[in-house]
This record gives sequence, structure tokens and C-alpha cells, in this order.
Amino acid sequence: MAIAKYGLVAVDCPDPQALAGFYAAVLGGDVKQNTEDWYDLYLPDGPRIAFQRAPGHRPPDWPRADDNSQQMHLDFDVPDIEAAQTQVLALGATPLDLDDEDGKRGFRVYADPAGHPFCLCRA
Repeated sequence: MAIAKYGLVAVDCPDPQALAGFYAAVLGGDVKQNTEDWYDLYLPDGPRIAFQRAPGHRPPDWPRADDNSQQMHLDFDVPDIEAAQTQVLALGATPLDLDDEDGKRGFRVYADPAGHPFCLCRA
């Protein structure tokens, strides 16, 4: 029997409204303001991602593990990785690792506008 039920992932960032808008453009869904420091993105299939203001936020250095390493990253399944890449880059994502070994590796790594790593994964 489970101890808990999944609620959300909360992402620290300098501008929660802007980052919620970025992910809404990537994933769809509705952004709702809770406070000026907290925005929720309600995804079409039910889960929720929250974005909270973190003064002094410093993005992780990807893929380092020795200092200021990433604490988490998000994976997004896409049917067409080339089309999805074009779209996330147009929204302000930064490429971190696009070498998918000519399709042998099924993902590519990007940073969102606040510097958090995320992957586009071939569905």
C-alpha cells in the first residue's frame, strides 16, 4: 500500500510566471497564479508542475556532479524530436547536449529559460 499520493513537482526559479508560461507552451495546460511567488501549471492529462520564486536562484551546471550539480530534470516524450527541438528552441530553451548518436540514443538535453535541464525523448 502506498504511503503517499503524488501531488506535484515544484521547480525553483527567478521568475515563476515566465517559467510556467514556457512549460505551458511546451506541454499545454493552464497556468494559475497561487501567489506572486508561486504559479501552478495544470497539465491536460492531470499532473501539476509548480514554479516557485527562489531569490538568488543559480541554475545547475550540467552534467557536473562535483559542484552545483543538477538536482532533478524532466523528461518529455515527443513523436518527432526534430520538430520538438525547433519548437523548444524558439521558446527560449538552450541546447546542452544534442548528440543523440544519429538516433541511437533516444534523447537530447536542453535547459529551460531558468537553466534547469530537461530532455526531449523519442516516444
